[in-house]
Amino acid sequence: MSRRELLVCLLVFVSAVTVSASPFQGVRSAQQILIQLERDWDEAFHHKDVAFIASVLADEFRVTYGDGSQGDKARELTLAAEFNQQIDSSTMDEFTVKIYGDTAVVWFSEHLVGPSKGRQLAITLKFMDVFVMRDGRWQCVASQSTKVTEP
Repeated sequence: MSRRELLVCLLVFVSAVTVSASPFQGVRSAQQILIQLERDWDEAFHHKDVAFIASVLADEFRVTYGDGSQGDKARELTLAAEFNQQIDSSTMDEFTVKIYGDTAVVWFSEHLVGPSKGRQLAITLKFMDVFVMRDGRWQCVASQSTKVTEP
């Protein structure tokens, strides 16, 4: 086989691999899926979408809130159903996602802005959520939030 024939074969092979790989470009990583799940959960909470939140939380879900109190899935769903605060802005950032087999830990910050008792209030919370993969989807089994004091 000449160098030219070898080069043509190589180009055909590379083209075939590139074409066959292109359908997978839209596939999201587990990290991307979990970050989007966190954003969707936040949106659902602000819009009282209890059904969506129920689908994200595992039956054995446990949470430790910023004030140290604890709750379970039922309490979290009740809080979502009764949510009545005006939130002008909810921004999530500083995501770190670590995957350990069928378990994932997600850390992130959330910045909330809205009125409270006649004045504008800004709060920053740090979250740590633990998810497990069940039946092809991620479910949250544990959550903890901490209110960050602004300097």
